[in-house]
Amino acid sequence: MEATVVKKVSFSAAHRLPNYRGKCANWHGHNWVIELGITGEIDESGMVIDFGVLKEALQPILDNLDHRTVNEIIPNPTAENIALYIKGWLEKYWIGGSTRIEFVRVWETEDSYAEVKG
Repeated sequence: MEATVVKKVSFSAAHRLPNYRGKCANWHGHNWVIELGITGEIDESGMVIDFGVLKEALQPILDNLDHRTVNEIIPNPTAENIALYIKGWLEKYWIGGSTRIEFVRVWETEDSYAEVKG
């Protein structure tokens, strides 16, 4: 049987939206939250994947983004583009065995997120 496992991590960073007219065109910061959903078969251990493995997979991304100016890494760092960046990084560098990325969510505030599907 398949199940989806979700790991949530956070980082703090500043950004501005250069292609947007409004308040977010100015420099400001957020306490961002990333949710990574991984789907796969439940194995003999009773798990799809260990939560610690997901934390390890996300750690290089957190190291790259935390307490940084996100525009230095992603030119137009909307929540959508940050989610795409994270998904692309995971697809390139992380081998999740028989699991697959179900979604990457990037929460910009506690009530607003963008999601890309696997």
